[in-house]
Amino acid sequence: MYSSLSTWHWIGLTLGLLCVATASLADGMVPDTSVVLVYEADGEASVSVSNTDNKVALMHVTLENIPEDPETLLFVTPPLSRVEASKSQLVRFILQSQEPLKTQRLKRVIFEGMPAQQDPNRAGRAQVGVTVRQNLPVIIHPKGLARNREPWLGLTWHLDNDQLSVRNPTPYVVRLAQELQLLPGNGSAMLPRTYVLPGETLTVTTNGAAATTVRLQPATVYGFAVPAHDAAISL
Repeated sequence: MYSSLSTWHWIGLTLGLLCVATASLADGMVPDTSVVLVYEADGEASVSVSNTDNKVALMHVTLENIPEDPETLLFVTPPLSRVEASKSQLVRFILQSQEPLKTQRLKRVIFEGMPAQQDPNRAGRAQVGVTVRQNLPVIIHPKGLARNREPWLGLTWHLDNDQLSVRNPTPYVVRLAQELQLLPGNGSAMLPRTYVLPGETLTVTTNGAAATTVRLQPATVYGFAVPAHDAAISL
């Protein structure tokens, strides 16, 4: 599937926030998607979560706000459910915004599987329960906003001395790897996180590297890496 193991291994590391952050993709509660998309026009979205363990488990669903956007816009139902082995549970994300959305919004959701009962074969002995978490991004899409498969094309880049700034003037959340290459040459810079919110500007230090182009590794809305993109830097 991948042409270069080393390249995609690096991408997998640097896109940790973009993809499903888990202890294991083979065990526990596994969602049927790598990102939850909630369209304001629909008012809600649903995700099917499968219990891949061989025993019944409890699933706890928790919504989290990112530090840059503390407003609560969603609630989930059911927040706690019992899921039989090899069965699935449908989780609904319901929008509760008081005003129409103007831009995409980014949240996170955690699906956590917990043992529903103790092992009777270990009765009378100390037992340690192991939980596996699936941590997914949630993107809320405004009503009337066109879908954009390449939102990173709207980013603008500016270099002032050794300060490289990236601005997102668009209404879309842009997801990308933190590491940037500065061209020409072999300079590099590191973004503080793997997303740039609508209307936001991030600034990083280039350690004096002169550059006219920045090479970034963008990701699709589902967190999948696409070919590197070169963007011009304005001075």
